[in-house]
Amino acid sequence: MLVVTCISSHGFGHGARVAAVLQALAARQPACRFVLSTALPAAFLRRTFVGLNYEHRSCQWDVGVVQADALGSDPEATVQALERLEQQLPQQIEAEARWLEHWRQAHEPVVIVADVPPAAARLAERLGWPLLWHGNFGWDSIYADLGGPLQEWAQSSLADYRRGQTLLRCPFALPMPWDVPVQPLGLGASEPRFQLECIAERLNWRGLRQRSALLCFGGLGLPLEPALLQSWPDWQFLVVNEALAQAANATWLAEDLRPVDVMPLCSVVITKPGYSTFAEALSQDCGLVVVERSGFAEAEVLQKGLQQHGFHRLLTRRAFEQGQWLLDQPLAQPQGLPLPTDGAASASEWVFAALSQSR
Repeated sequence: MLVVTCISSHGFGHGARVAAVLQALAARQPACRFVLSTALPAAFLRRTFVGLNYEHRSCQWDVGVVQADALGSDPEATVQALERLEQQLPQQIEAEARWLEHWRQAHEPVVIVADVPPAAARLAERLGWPLLWHGNFGWDSIYADLGGPLQEWAQSSLADYRRGQTLLRCPFALPMPWDVPVQPLGLGASEPRFQLECIAERLNWRGLRQRSALLCFGGLGLPLEPALLQSWPDWQFLVVNEALAQAANATWLAEDLRPVDVMPLCSVVITKPGYSTFAEALSQDCGLVVVERSGFAEAEVLQKGLQQHGFHRLLTRRAFEQGQWLLDQPLAQPQGLPLPTDGAASASEWVFAALSQSR
């Protein structure tokens, strides 16, 4: 069975949640073969899609939103990048379609899973293969919210989304009026790879869970002075940014470790609004301290959803940059019930069903 995944290169979170689905699928159907068609860095893929045998095709399928850092958006640069990509897509689609036709074994069941580049619909139609969307938003909603010249790109994205067969919809979802069958999912996240004692020994970790926090802001990161960590001397911090490890109470994660691998050591994850980090933290019973983001429609939905389903604190960017993290105060309690955490397993079942029907 062949699963081709077209993964947005907008951020690492798209790759992380697809990895959780494919890992669940491989566990139930070891005969599956995987193609990762994405411009995400190869080093990230090796770390995130751990345990999977896959073929990586370095293809950019979407732009998303051009960002200066983890919290900022640049609509003008986004339009320019979209125009450049649109010129490249016809040649890329043809080249990848030919490669996939050659690589697919005779009569092998096949499905394309896209998170969430609209152009995946054009690849699927060129090949005549079924297409499942997976995600909690589409670029149609993001571009429509940003307005201006991006409104036209919102309409073209929506037209592409309506050419898929099914939407596997994650929680914290924006409106997705794609006129395709919808399968709601619970939170989907990969599991930690190591026993708690093993990861603590590897990191020489002596911190108490109730006073340990993970700082992670995705691939772009967020500038931060190590001195801000030291202003919380009773806390120990795990950091993805190696420069922050200069703080006496900080430990850097080696590049082969994923954030979810160390979350069991922590009571709190300090981060930006991001679906995959939220899903991983909530699945590991971590609270979330979140730096608010404006100008990106998904962020508002994530922040409201977190208030409903997880222990949380929302900080302004200014408060965060001044070190006013309020770690000495309890997190706000959720207003509703926890979300189910079976999203990756459920999504893998739908992918398997699509493969079975494509025989």
